[in-house]
Amino acid sequence: MERLDPQSTAPQTPDPLLHGGQGAVAGGTPAGAFDPWRYRDDAGVDGANLAGYKVEATDGSIGKIDSASTEVDSAYLVVDTGPWIFGKKVMLPAGVVNHVDHDDQKVYVDRSKDQIKDSPEYDEASSTDPTYRDKLSGYYGGTYGAPIPPMAPGRII
Repeated sequence: MERLDPQSTAPQTPDPLLHGGQGAVAGGTPAGAFDPWRYRDDAGVDGANLAGYKVEATDGSIGKIDSASTEVDSAYLVVDTGPWIFGKKVMLPAGVVNHVDHDDQKVYVDRSKDQIKDSPEYDEASSTDPTYRDKLSGYYGGTYGAPIPPMAPGRII
């Protein structure tokens, strides 16, 4: 994976697993909590229609946005992965969006291609089902890894 170049002015997507992914990436949620169904405040979505935008994972392009929701506490993207994973569609909770480049019409997510490919199967009929959404929340929340517990005072490592 490419490392961030401090000299570059181009937007880059940092590794979501650095520092346990808990608020270490630009646009992290407050107090490091992952909120799957809400876009990060500084992601640059701003209510824009993202349908048709390309989606970039941490390790390359994954497809195009087929549809998107900006509904409060229920926002998501449906991405058509095309031939990448045999035309499969995936539903990405809004919380995985790192930032949006409206000039290039690209949405950068802080998950790898494999993490997205291995996500729970998308079924349009169950996309609003609370059980399916809980499964998706658990999957994407779990891809950050466990947070590092605070060190107790006087503890020596």
